[in-house]
Amino acid sequence: MKQLTALFLLTILSLTSVNAQKYITKNGHIRFFSSTPMEDIEAHNRQVNSALDQQTGDFVFRVLMKSFQFEKALMQEHFNENYVESDKFPNATFTGKVSNIKDVPFDKNGVYPVNVEGDLTIKGITKKISEKGTLEIRDGKVTGKSTFNVLLADYGIKVPAAVANNIAKSIQIDVDVTLEKLAK
Repeated sequence: MKQLTALFLLTILSLTSVNAQKYITKNGHIRFFSSTPMEDIEAHNRQVNSALDQQTGDFVFRVLMKSFQFEKALMQEHFNENYVESDKFPNATFTGKVSNIKDVPFDKNGVYPVNVEGDLTIKGITKKISEKGTLEIRDGKVTGKSTFNVLLADYGIKVPAAVANNIAKSIQIDVDVTLEKLAK
């Protein structure tokens, strides 16, 4: 599965540029957080695959939904079986672009603001998103960070009335991926 995901990422990026410098990771981190007066729910996924093309700004993610880890096993079971239907929709993906990639000097350490635009697909539903984030260049590595919210209803995720007060309608997503140069 990991080999297929890496192949997916490289194929997507190779379609757009042949000789550009590419960065990749297989262990990025995504956290989601739901907060209501009744309960806070948090999950972490540290098996996020991502790739960035320095020349074009093409940026892709692939997230195996079953890799989200919850504090309580029952939450994880409900997440996979009832809300995101992980057996039917095993991955969430993002295919987009850092629109201001030319403003990022990859040869100079620093933190640079970026705009990321593209298609986010969760549970088989694709929506255009546009979010702000940062790219940190540090000793040849690139760390991408962003925090944004998604509405559950936008991706067809229905919460049963019995637990509607326990789960926020808008979920905070925190992205933190450190990418390394792809060896030629």
